[in-house]
Amino acid sequence: MAYRTFNCGELTLDDLGQSVTLAGWVDTIRDHGGVAFIDLRDEYGVTQVVVNDDTLIYHLKKESVISVEGVVVKRDEETVNKKIKTGELEVKVDKLTVLGACTENLPFEISDSKETREDVRLTYRFLDLRNKAVHDNILFRSQVVSFLRKKMESLGFTEITTPILTCSSPEGARDYIIPSRKHEGKFYALPQAPQQFKQLLMVSGFDKYFQIAPCFRDEDARADRSPGEFYQLDFEMAFATQEDVFAVAEDVLYDTFTKFGGGKAVSPAPFVRIPYEESMLKYGTDKPDLRNPLEIVDLTDFFSDVEFKAFKGRPVRGINVPGCAKQSKGWFEKMLKFALEIGMKGLGYIEVLEDGSYKGPIDKFLPPEKKEELRRIFNFKTDDTLFFICDAPKRVNELAGQIRTELANRLDLIDKNKFELCFITDFPMYELDEDGKLIFTHNPFSMPQGEMDALLHEDPLKIKAYQYDIVCNGVELSSGAVRNHRPDVMVKAFEMAGYTEQDVKEKFGALFKAFHYGAPPHAGMAPGVDRMIMLLKEEENIREVIAFPMNSNAQDLLLGAPNTVTEMQLRETHIKLRRPVPEK
Repeated sequence: MAYRTFNCGELTLDDLGQSVTLAGWVDTIRDHGGVAFIDLRDEYGVTQVVVNDDTLIYHLKKESVISVEGVVVKRDEETVNKKIKTGELEVKVDKLTVLGACTENLPFEISDSKETREDVRLTYRFLDLRNKAVHDNILFRSQVVSFLRKKMESLGFTEITTPILTCSSPEGARDYIIPSRKHEGKFYALPQAPQQFKQLLMVSGFDKYFQIAPCFRDEDARADRSPGEFYQLDFEMAFATQEDVFAVAEDVLYDTFTKFGGGKAVSPAPFVRIPYEESMLKYGTDKPDLRNPLEIVDLTDFFSDVEFKAFKGRPVRGINVPGCAKQSKGWFEKMLKFALEIGMKGLGYIEVLEDGSYKGPIDKFLPPEKKEELRRIFNFKTDDTLFFICDAPKRVNELAGQIRTELANRLDLIDKNKFELCFITDFPMYELDEDGKLIFTHNPFSMPQGEMDALLHEDPLKIKAYQYDIVCNGVELSSGAVRNHRPDVMVKAFEMAGYTEQDVKEKFGALFKAFHYGAPPHAGMAPGVDRMIMLLKEEENIREVIAFPMNSNAQDLLLGAPNTVTEMQLRETHIKLRRPVPEK
């Protein structure tokens, strides 16, 4: 006997009078004494079934799985439910079979699960996923991934899977390490990205590679970053320039966001290219939200000859906000409070009055000629407000970026009906860590602009790399780079970051060796699938688009990972704990 002949969203008025079998979950039960109405739910929809025999629903609870047999009939006119596809009909039940009883009290109502505490939702994720909104997110994810695969194949890319068990390598984040049973004292690592493998594929003669790649990084969670694992559309191209990669990314992302973006406008190709230094100055971040019309202006030189002690000898940034002077005194006080909360000492500003004069805490420090200069810089109009941000060189851009974002949010300046995509380019190759040591800013396998000549003759902190990011609505979707394919450049680049040639051979032996056997120039990138879907579904938390996510503390509350293992398992992998694990 079949469990169902139709799904719960499939029946139409053409099926009236037909004997059918349906199966699904009991969504609701309305018992009117002698007659009960059950909304039967499956992945495809809801159908109302009518039970005239009380014995069939005795002890039946919501979320039980049942199968019903009966005849399709038309609903009475006054009971038609226009909210569902099957709302004009119902099934008069002759037989009801419980396939899987719900015997426990539900920890939350399925329809309200998104309003439940996250720890409870994740502990009972199998119930949370029954919520239509959450369930649809996962189905949507499948559709997007399927589209991405077809799109990449249409562009001539070959899908190749790369290993999960690999070796540890310094790629910017902490590795997840796995002890080896067969090789005492040695460890595998889960890949932070398929970086070395995809470069090796290029050396192997494959022209265009891609995969929906799982990546593993032992990082703290954020709203747009899941701890532990994530997926990216990883692709690499032989004999490719930066612009070749951009063309592919523009094609794929434009089509994806257009198809699944719910009618929102999408940046047409070519996406805006913004050099890293310009982005940091103009937007205060390397992940600018271009829906925000506000821009930051460097006023350091302007204030160099202004007798205002608080700004003297320090970098100053300005943000002009049209019409902001109309806001209340309380509004400005809230902005000041925000500025203090993020670590600023204050938030100076001037307002442009109707007669062209200025008002505000900074006004008295500006002589007439400087006021006129400001007017020329910003093309002031009545009710404009110019905010000033001043801090240490390392912090001023970041703080200005936060003020820019907060201003736009408080004034509702962001157009939420579009996807603004851009490339951030020309990242610095190196930076200094907290100890003053030279380290890679991004991917250590990137080609420096100027190649060996730059490494030999330029100030390391001024060397730029062929590194780039894709940003959408203030969210980083991807990093990428033109890769280094020359062993001499590879050794020198790592040498400047404190690695010896022997270190390079030990940590990246296969890649180093391969580059001596004829390596083509190659480049690629890897847009994050989870983040793309989060943006497309307008979810604020990335865990809403992942079937079984970890919580913000990197725990799987459903299965209980990470958990303890047996003493035998520890011995087999040659591990001894330095101190006992406390029991909880």
